[in-house]
Amino acid sequence: MIDKRVIEQVVQEQKLELEGYAQEEYCTRREETLVDVDSKRAQVVVGVRRSGKSVLCYHVLRKHEKDFAYVNFDDERFLNLKAEELNDVLEVLYKEYGDFKYLFMDEAQNVEGWHLFVNRLLRQRIHVLITGSNAKLLSGELATHLTGRNDQIELFPLSFSEYCECKHVDTTSLTTKAEAFRRATYDEYLQQGGFPELLTERSKRSYVTALVREIIDKDLIKRFNIKNVRTFQQLSNHLMNVAPVVLNLKDLSEQFDLSSVTIGSYIEHLKQAYLLVGLQKYSVKSRLRVRNEKVYPVDVALMDGRVDAMAGANLGWRLETQVFLELLRRNRPIGRDIFYFRERNGVEADFVVCQDNHVIEIYQVCYDISKESTLKREVRGLLTASKATTCDNLFLITDHARQTIMEGGKVIKVIPAYEWLCNH
Repeated sequence: MIDKRVIEQVVQEQKLELEGYAQEEYCTRREETLVDVDSKRAQVVVGVRRSGKSVLCYHVLRKHEKDFAYVNFDDERFLNLKAEELNDVLEVLYKEYGDFKYLFMDEAQNVEGWHLFVNRLLRQRIHVLITGSNAKLLSGELATHLTGRNDQIELFPLSFSEYCECKHVDTTSLTTKAEAFRRATYDEYLQQGGFPELLTERSKRSYVTALVREIIDKDLIKRFNIKNVRTFQQLSNHLMNVAPVVLNLKDLSEQFDLSSVTIGSYIEHLKQAYLLVGLQKYSVKSRLRVRNEKVYPVDVALMDGRVDAMAGANLGWRLETQVFLELLRRNRPIGRDIFYFRERNGVEADFVVCQDNHVIEIYQVCYDISKESTLKREVRGLLTASKATTCDNLFLITDHARQTIMEGGKVIKVIPAYEWLCNH
């Protein structure tokens, strides 16, 4: 049992930490509009650690001028907190904050049985905001115990337009100077990624290394009681080194001397903690969509920002990753699905966006199309995907090229990434 005096100390210290958010410069996050603070359903914000979930919830509550109580369960003093002790936490919160109708809980999944506590709060007409960095632990409990009583909002690291806002870079002016600044900022974003704290972090490599280790060791190895610790760490770092990559469980099984079932389980853990994000192959047949999954890192900083990563610049892979993440930001909240397209002969298009069972957009991503052979390959992939899906809304995202291509009766819009990423 945790002494109430300890709970009081934690809550008071966390209140002071939270007040510090008001002093920090904040850029508006697109996902703010998805949080309904007055909903009778729990608002659950999920995403990778350090993506800004807590700051987003804080500013949403402040923006709507709500008085709220706050508790963060990602605190070592709450390590052995039991579900039956949550009522003690609630008592301390009332003592510290008074009669509140809004409760903001960070990393709720750290307490086993948290969902029962939330259910009780909802029945008492308290509005609840929850953050979490493990999709399975949250969504599994939510699906079982809070069905129909929660809204889930996914938050990724900063988009490019948000990154520009943080850097005070104009994203709308058409002047030569403004465009030059956007391009320079994009070059930085392509290398650094979108974790908010990297904007001010001096030792970026140390930051990313510590973040990855925290997620792997704390959120995954300990929580899922993984026995093959060293192998799991090696697999995790290997996949971040080579992503984006189509998974071959048989090859990975042989490489790491583990069964395909175990490899598959480990990969699911990495996806649940948002180190990796999965992308299925496009097909009208469900059995084909669940095979040959492709995985991406949740941010380009994870590709080479770690100690011993030994990864090259890979500008093409970085650009592809950022386009994928932006497509997720734009399309998942409105119920659209994203797949990759590949024919048996190897012709492919990077992304197809679907509304229900209709393909509405097709994207090809290529950093440099200055070589004629490269451009032909990318155009061929778009035209092949267009024919197979009957979709004519075709895009080719590049580093800086801008043009319109007429080919095979189709119009292909070639757009620089720094421009496309700002248009939403």
